[in-house]
Amino acid sequence: MNGVKVAANAPATDGVAPVRDLPARPPRASRRPGQWKRLGWVLFFLLPSAIPLFVFTLIPMVSSLWVSLHKWNLISPMEWVGLGNYANLLSDEMTRRVFLHTLIYVAGYLPLVYVGGLALALALNQKLKGRSFLRATYFLPVVTSWVVVALVWKWLLNPTNGLVNQVLGAIGLPEPGWWTDPQWALPAVILSSAWKDLGFVMVILLAGLQAIPSDLYEAAKVDGSSAWQRFWRVTLPLLSPSTFFVVVISLINGFQVFDQVYVMTAGGPAGSSQVVVGQIYDLTFRYGRAGEASALSWILFAVILVITVVQIRGQKRWVHYA
Repeated sequence: MNGVKVAANAPATDGVAPVRDLPARPPRASRRPGQWKRLGWVLFFLLPSAIPLFVFTLIPMVSSLWVSLHKWNLISPMEWVGLGNYANLLSDEMTRRVFLHTLIYVAGYLPLVYVGGLALALALNQKLKGRSFLRATYFLPVVTSWVVVALVWKWLLNPTNGLVNQVLGAIGLPEPGWWTDPQWALPAVILSSAWKDLGFVMVILLAGLQAIPSDLYEAAKVDGSSAWQRFWRVTLPLLSPSTFFVVVISLINGFQVFDQVYVMTAGGPAGSSQVVVGQIYDLTFRYGRAGEASALSWILFAVILVITVVQIRGQKRWVHYA
């Protein structure tokens, strides 16, 4: 009928095959018991992690937000000030200084730890004797307490009898004042921080290097590429996912730097190495301004969140997933 095939055993109407009725979908009510059961099991297995997360993370975060809207010295009753704490902090010269010091720390720490970790990863990715021992040795500072590392570096960088200044003096170089000099206090903290975290960056980048197929290097050699060209055209692009992870984690940790600053310089001398988290600590426990300290912590959270979101949005331009 006009080139239209009629379904078998179905009456035709004007030469058009009737549309078969689709099978009726089962009612939702019949699937709900199974869904609730699966959801119950999921919640059951999440409870060991969800309860500590709720008690020790979510509740303190909400509480700190509430405290940031009050004036409180940890003893007397809280006094509602609304956004007054935020306004005071944003207009305070000390807030700008501690954020500037934190940015300087991140700007010095991140390139140092990444380049050093990448160099170690490239070296320990080669076939060397005792390679496993060297990997464990370089990773050892990562699992060492920050207090121990900071105390060791404070001794090494002692302006009077520290080992670093003794070596510099022996080869005729100037001997900085390090953590006793306002100009060198922050570089001293950066140096110790990069040394401690080199092993962590090394392990992440080493895993990324081992995931790169060797066929690509062989093909590049056949094409006549030099070692530098292979590094620039093959290694770095395929290492970009690991680099992205390292940069994000290092930036977040860098903005939260505190332990090494507190042990080595306590924010001094003359506030030259004071950072944001150190200022939060001082506002709370030295000056009794817990409301402003909570507000400053939320400002820091907002800064880290914005930077992280920008990094995640921008990864499409330079991160290459194989």
